[in-house]
Amino acid sequence: MEKEKDLKQLAKVEKTIEQTAESQEMEDDSYLVRFKKPFVFEGVSHESVDLSGLEFLRAADMIATNKIIERGGTVNVLPEMSLEYACIISSRASGKPVEFFKALPPKDALKVKNRVTNFLFGED
Repeated sequence: MEKEKDLKQLAKVEKTIEQTAESQEMEDDSYLVRFKKPFVFEGVSHESVDLSGLEFLRAADMIATNKIIERGGTVNVLPEMSLEYACIISSRASGKPVEFFKALPPKDALKVKNRVTNFLFGED
């Protein structure tokens, strides 16, 4: 009887450890944007893009992005919500050229934009 109780408790602990590991894995993947289908850019196929570099950006990156958008003639009350802003910031965060993000299919581009805006405006 005691052994059975210990086994049940051990199973609960193992399940908790698994859930914690899965939760951590999902958290680690929160910056990975998976594309609907492989996206070919400059002859290389991509199934996803890692935006974990968003964590390391600074206000200076945001200011530079705003200046790039303004130089292009775009006036936006809330530029952080635009697709163009998301492409430029994603480029800085991932190290990929901005052309990579501008060449994405619409649904994948919106996934990237949503990930960026969620990062910027989401609560911690």
